[in-house]
Amino acid sequence: MYIHVNGKNIEITPAIKAYVKEKIGKVANYYDQIQGIDVILSVIKNPAASGKHVAEVVCKLTSGAIHCEESAESMYASIDLLADKLGRQIKKFKDKTLLPKDKSSIRTDITEDAE
Repeated sequence: MYIHVNGKNIEITPAIKAYVKEKIGKVANYYDQIQGIDVILSVIKNPAASGKHVAEVVCKLTSGAIHCEESAESMYASIDLLADKLGRQIKKFKDKTLLPKDKSSIRTDITEDAE
């Protein structure tokens, strides 16, 4: 599994890169079918925009992809929010794909009770 960190309108320092790999790396341990994670960090230069620091992630899985985006006033805060959101989405995806589906219906349960 790889973690790529790219910047748009921002220089990616080694400290930011290490912070992203630490936070996103913890989230990647939730699911073993993750092939790679691409993180894009950007700064919005528009003075009217709120949440000027944006963090995006595309998590490539064996059976699809998960995309998340968060923004905040500081880059570290947006990375924290992004890691939390990605963790929730990975857990939700894992629950959908791995848990067995209950094939019974209400009608079959009622007819069994009536007999």
